[in-house]
Amino acid sequence: MTLKVIAYARNGHTDKFGIPRQSRDESPIRTRIVFEPDYRIPEALRGIEGFSHLWLLWGFSEVQTLQTADAEGLQAEHAGLSWSPTVRPPRLGGNKRMGVFATRSPFRPNPIGMSSVRLLKVENGDLIVCGADLLDGTPIYDIKPYLSFSDSHEDAKNGFAEEQKDYRLEVQWSKVESLMSREWFENDSRMTREWVGEVTYILSQDPRPGYQDDPEREYKLDYGGFTVSFVVQGPTVIVKNIEKK
Repeated sequence: MTLKVIAYARNGHTDKFGIPRQSRDESPIRTRIVFEPDYRIPEALRGIEGFSHLWLLWGFSEVQTLQTADAEGLQAEHAGLSWSPTVRPPRLGGNKRMGVFATRSPFRPNPIGMSSVRLLKVENGDLIVCGADLLDGTPIYDIKPYLSFSDSHEDAKNGFAEEQKDYRLEVQWSKVESLMSREWFENDSRMTREWVGEVTYILSQDPRPGYQDDPEREYKLDYGGFTVSFVVQGPTVIVKNIEKK
């Protein structure tokens, strides 16, 4: 079977670091789903605005090769395979192994992901959604409506991911408030309240690998045309600097 790319995701996530680990309905991050010419047909979207949420089926387009991943810890005895039966979820500290089919790791037999997103509107033939956990340029293979009566299960269990579902950090912007008011930011249409809200959401989810906890280490997040430098000290993210890309 040959999968055809029907659309591409477009948003501010130009680097894998900082992408939300899961799609979340609460996320303020907007993503535009831009259809390829062969699928940019109005009739194909007829009725879609009646649904509040959609499923996106997409490809891990930037996933590393097995050789690179193996150097990061995939078991040597599986190096002959094109996939690894076990992976190390970052949220478990990067040292505990779980079966690949018990995780949402990109290192899979087929690098296919799925995300539940909220549909905000149809605009000029594109879909505007929020809550996506996608890199800018991610290929979309299919779109299906989310059905609450069949896709939601009140008694569902979250396995080893249960303890991380409500994990949040406080985000402080005080050290860069004067920088954000400078004229060269005021005159840049990309620097908006929406951008600040989106970055705050990303940082609150702690984008660092689970095995890194150095309060002095400075991290850099690229989002929406800016590079944000920050440190994490205890339960607090402190934004240190903002630079235009």
